[in-house]
Amino acid sequence: MAADQAITMQMSNETRGMWLGAVGVALFSLTLPFTRLAVAELNPVLVALGRAVVAALCSALLLWRSGAVRPSTGQWQSLIIVALGVVVGFPVFSSVAMRYVPASHGAIVLGILPLATALFGALRFGERPSIGFWLAALVGSGIVVGFALQQGGGQFQLADLALLAAVLAAAMGYAEGARLSQTMGGQQVISWALIVSMPILLPVTIWLALRYGMSASPQAWFGFAYVSLFSMFIGFFFWYRGLALGGIARVGQVQLIQPFLTLLGAALINGELLEMRNIMFALAVIAVVAIGRRMAIRR
Repeated sequence: MAADQAITMQMSNETRGMWLGAVGVALFSLTLPFTRLAVAELNPVLVALGRAVVAALCSALLLWRSGAVRPSTGQWQSLIIVALGVVVGFPVFSSVAMRYVPASHGAIVLGILPLATALFGALRFGERPSIGFWLAALVGSGIVVGFALQQGGGQFQLADLALLAAVLAAAMGYAEGARLSQTMGGQQVISWALIVSMPILLPVTIWLALRYGMSASPQAWFGFAYVSLFSMFIGFFFWYRGLALGGIARVGQVQLIQPFLTLLGAALINGELLEMRNIMFALAVIAVVAIGRRMAIRR
């Protein structure tokens, strides 16, 4: 009886985690289209670091209003890893890539992120996905790599390398933040990660603003506002909580639907052509998540 209750509880947590993760992914899916709007007129590194500064101001207000307890020494160490991954690494690499390739291209390449997230979860926190899970993840990732090569005429572009670096940074930050969320909560994890990065990011952002200027259209600033508030802040509330409840590898697979959502966003926001081959690649990746969702993962 106790074993049955434990299994039921685990299934319930996984379901809740999948839904919360899906909300986070929906918010993240518009990151590349809105980043492309912003970097068309603003320096890409300024956009990447400036959005963290704006989100940090929101974080400081949230932590003050909630009376949050300061993290322990061990938690600070994990928060630094989170900050390096999702506050600095992913925004910088993805912003640079968006200067050179369409958001629709970046959407498919980032489809490899679930595999990378599962890998970090397995290596760092002992999650043990089944062989079937890894096969499904590898198939999905292979589709993504094939797309990148096809788009690049048989070879990777420099922007693809930047996107792959963004994947590794995000996967590291996702896995570390997910485990930390089990004791701190998703809101506090991203908030403290933003705060801890400010001593370095704030002066660099000010220098970049003075060096490259901040003159841009309302459209570009709207894109910057989205990536600051939703991509860098609110989206993580849902994402980290979902990963903590349902497991890093399991919920991480929800990201496989992100390419398709980003393709739609790129068409609506950036006016990019919704090509049939892109849709077919995205649908193939989405089919993989349905298979991977049924595979066992030991936590």
